[in-house]
Amino acid sequence: MADPRFLQIHYLAPYTAALLNRDDAGLAKRLPYGGVLRTRISSQCLKRHWRLAEDPHALSRIDGADAAFRSRETVDRKVLAGLPDGIDEGVLKPIREAILTAVYGDKGTELKSRQTLLLGEVEIAYLTGEARRLIGEAGGDAKAAKTLATDWHRAHKANLKALSEGSKLPGGLTGALFGRMVTSDPKANIDAPVHVAHAFTVHAEEAESDYFIAADDLARDEDTGADTIQETELTSGLFYGYVVIDLPGLMANFGGDTALAGQVLHNLLYLIAEVSPGAKLGSTAPYSRASLLMVEAGDRQPRSLAEAFRDPCSANTAAAVSRLSSHLAALDTAYATGETRRVMSLANTDVPGAERGTLADLAVFVAELPASLVREPA
Repeated sequence: MADPRFLQIHYLAPYTAALLNRDDAGLAKRLPYGGVLRTRISSQCLKRHWRLAEDPHALSRIDGADAAFRSRETVDRKVLAGLPDGIDEGVLKPIREAILTAVYGDKGTELKSRQTLLLGEVEIAYLTGEARRLIGEAGGDAKAAKTLATDWHRAHKANLKALSEGSKLPGGLTGALFGRMVTSDPKANIDAPVHVAHAFTVHAEEAESDYFIAADDLARDEDTGADTIQETELTSGLFYGYVVIDLPGLMANFGGDTALAGQVLHNLLYLIAEVSPGAKLGSTAPYSRASLLMVEAGDRQPRSLAEAFRDPCSANTAAAVSRLSSHLAALDTAYATGETRRVMSLANTDVPGAERGTLADLAVFVAELPASLVREPA
């Protein structure tokens, strides 16, 4: 195999009587595809659940995986919260405003005008240290604090990148995986090496409106006992999901740390296979695991296998795997891109060119990919 540039992850996951991802009306998200509506799970929903999962393979459990916080209030709740109590408000105010506008832009002092920005631990630590230094140099003098804050802001305005210069994970693990966009300072943007497609059902949507009540346990005999009457939507489906990881981009965001990159890929694969997105957990228990997980490593541009399901397929794992395999075989014949494949499947259908294994086998395979990009000196 040539040096792998891309890791592609394909999966099929079944869910029954669930409401995995809702739109603004509280209904299941949908996607028209192949002339029919499909039930959909947004990439934002998937990424959030993988990022925040409390799991033996949680990303937060990895040594060296710095945390990050996406918020409009990071300066107040994280940066300034690290300062001692009792600081004179006249001293603190100009320093706070300087930091807010340096981080969030010229209108950063107004909460509603701020971008919901991702900041990593190293950036928060830097800002806290700078705030502490400026307060110390002001010596309790509000006028001196204003002058110091003005000078600091002039040096840091539109230069958020400087806050984490030399850091391996400037935007924390979240930024290293899923990127960061900073409208006030494009130089602080982080390219996302993990690309996540919206998952969709391989068949037409299967949905119904579920009528339910909240019964009054202390209702009198003459009462109906129905204190609340409501409806919600429930859906069932077999979803196709697709993830691409730019391996050189991942390595660049991890500062060349192959061990950290490998551990992250190992855990992320487990999360993709085992962590379920879902609303209404208490009333639908939408917990499932992938019935197929296929990983591919290669040096050519990735390609989704969604086309296999443009014509709606039976909501059956074996049928879906067969459809996916046929489409994959046609692509192999036409393009001969030569990806190395591993597959875990609950169906007995063979997948072209794929070595079968367990989830653990696939996780070991992907964990070794970053090291393969590093060449020993001649």
